[in-house]
Amino acid sequence: MEAGRPLQRNVWQVLRARLKEHPLARVGPGLITGVADDDPSGIATYSQAGAQFGLNMLWTMPLAFPLMAAVQLMCADIGRVTGRGLSANIKAAFPPFVLYGVVSLLLIANVLNISADVAAMGEVAELVSGVDRHLMTACFVLGTLLLQVFIPYHRYVVFLKWLSAALLAYAAVLVTVHVPWGQVALRTVWPRLTLNADAAAVVVGVFGTTISPYLFFWQASEEVEEMLMRGGMPLTSDAVAAEAELGRIRWDTWSGMFYSNLTAYFIILATALTLHAAGVTDIDSAAQAASALRPLAGEFAYGLFALGVLGVGLIGVPVLAASGAYALAETMGWHEGLEHKWRDARGFYAIIGVSVLAGLGIQYSPISPMKALFWSAVINGVVAVPLLVVIILLVSKPAVMGAFTASGPVRLLGWMTVGVMGAAAVGMFVLH
Repeated sequence: MEAGRPLQRNVWQVLRARLKEHPLARVGPGLITGVADDDPSGIATYSQAGAQFGLNMLWTMPLAFPLMAAVQLMCADIGRVTGRGLSANIKAAFPPFVLYGVVSLLLIANVLNISADVAAMGEVAELVSGVDRHLMTACFVLGTLLLQVFIPYHRYVVFLKWLSAALLAYAAVLVTVHVPWGQVALRTVWPRLTLNADAAAVVVGVFGTTISPYLFFWQASEEVEEMLMRGGMPLTSDAVAAEAELGRIRWDTWSGMFYSNLTAYFIILATALTLHAAGVTDIDSAAQAASALRPLAGEFAYGLFALGVLGVGLIGVPVLAASGAYALAETMGWHEGLEHKWRDARGFYAIIGVSVLAGLGIQYSPISPMKALFWSAVINGVVAVPLLVVIILLVSKPAVMGAFTASGPVRLLGWMTVGVMGAAAVGMFVLH
C-alpha cells in the first residue's frame, strides 16, 4: 500500500498539470460571461426570433457581436487595470445618485430575470423527467446557491467552464435537419424583413437580451477575482504584466463573445429551419421551443435543446445573482467575492441568497415568469444606456485607467452600442 502512494500522487500531479494546460484553463471571465448571456430567457428570445421570422433575423448576431465584445472588453479592462469592480469605480468617479440608481435597478432586473430563468429550467426538467416543475425549480435554485456559497471561486469556476460546453448542443441540433447554407448566408447579410411593430419588437428583444448590464458587473468583478487568485496586482501598480494580461483579456473576451453570439445564431437558425418552416411562429418560453421541436426534428434534437437550456441555466442563474451581489457589496463597502468563505463576506452571500430565493418565490406568486422577463428587459434597457456612457467615460479617464485607457476603435464601438441600446430602450416603451 505504501509503495503505491507515491505512484498515486504522481498520477494526480500529471492530471493536474494536464488540466492546467487544457485550453479551458487559459480562458476565464470572457467565456463564462458569453455563456451566461445565452441563459434560458435568452434562448426563448432567440427561439421566438427564428420561429416568427425564419432566416430573416440572423443578421442581428453579426451586428451584435462587435458591440457586445467591445463593451465587455472595457468592463474586463476596468477590473484588471484598477483591481476593483465596476461599482467601486463608479463610486469613486461619479456622484452617489448615479451608482445607487444603477445598482437598485440592476438588482430588481436580476431578480426578475432569475425568476424567468429558473421557471424555464423547471419546465424543461419536467418535460424530460416527468417530475413536477416546481420541485425541479427548487432543486436547481438550492443547488446553485449551495455551490456559490460553499465552493471557493477557484474550484467553482472550473465547474462553470465545463458547463459552457452545453452551448454546443445548439450546433448539434442542426445535424438533425437539412441546412440550405447558401440561403442562410444570403439572408444573414440581406434579410427580407418588413419593418413593422412586430419585427421591431423582436429586434429590441434580441439586443436587450444580448447586451445586458448584469454581464458588465460580472466580468469586471471576475477579472478582480482572477487577479487575486493568481496573486497579481492591479496593472496601474504592475505595468510589467500589462502586455500579457491585456492580451489574455482580449483573447478571452472576443472568443467568449464569439462563442456566445455564434450559439445565438445557431438557435435562431435551428428554430427557423424547424419551427418557422412548420408554421410554429409563437414561442413563449425555452421549454415550449424544446417541446415544439420534438415532433419536427425528433427526440435527439429535442433532447439536445433541453440539455442546453438546463446547462446554460446553471451558469446564467449564478452569474445573475453574483453580479448584483458584487454591485451592492462594492457600493456598501462590504467584503465581497466568491473566493471568500461565507463567514467572511456575509453581506455579499446574503445578497446572492435573497436574489435567488426571491426569483424562486415569484414562481408561487401571481406574477407570470414571462411578465417577469418582459419587465427585466425593460429595466435592463433603461439601465444599459446611462451605464454604457459611464463605462466609456471610465475607460477614457487616465485618472482611472492610468496609461491603459481604451483605444479609439473600442470607444467608437462603445458609443455605437449606446446608440443601438438607446434605440432599443425607446422601442420597448413605444412598442409595448
